[in-house]
Amino acid sequence: MVCMYRLPAPDVVTTTELEIKRSRFITLLTRVSDEEQARSFIAGVRGRYPDARHHCSAYIHHVDGANPVERSSDDGEPSGTAGAPMLEVLRGSGLLDVAVVVVRYFGGVKLGTGGLVRAYSDAVSGALSRVPVVTRARRELYAVTVGHADAGRLESELRNRGVDVTGTDYGARATIHVAVEPGGGAGLAATLASVTQGTVEPERLGTEWIELP
Repeated sequence: MVCMYRLPAPDVVTTTELEIKRSRFITLLTRVSDEEQARSFIAGVRGRYPDARHHCSAYIHHVDGANPVERSSDDGEPSGTAGAPMLEVLRGSGLLDVAVVVVRYFGGVKLGTGGLVRAYSDAVSGALSRVPVVTRARRELYAVTVGHADAGRLESELRNRGVDVTGTDYGARATIHVAVEPGGGAGLAATLASVTQGTVEPERLGTEWIELP
């Protein structure tokens, strides 16, 4: 099971442009979480550039417990010269949850099969070189409950020891929320025992995906 992967930063569309023999290749790349989002993004790009000759696309998105979903489209270019090379570049990047559209305005000069493959591959590579990337990781979540007077010191101790503190809630008592790598609960318990003289134990809340910078 995949426990960590890289993906584009949220709410960002990376746009680049390449000109080859008077043809313009405009590349737009963004994060998507499923096929519906990918198709919506592709449709949006098509609507933004309605007069372009081609709107070629590719996307890969993560599915828990299954292989990633991969799709591509040549959108009227000769078969295998656009979508497939674009998808191959996405695979090579190692990113998941990513969709890319390359919009082509034909410049009147045919590029040939090899030229098209290189053009669409280079267009995607150029966008990937500029996309901001974050890491998504599966983490076990725990709650650590202490008195208000001890919360600040304990949170600082945990951070200094490399524990990922995701937030603190203040109610009748303070609850510090922490995330650890799968299987890291025993290590967290040992850390807490060390810094609290065994008076505090973590409460496991479950497992979920979180994003790391």
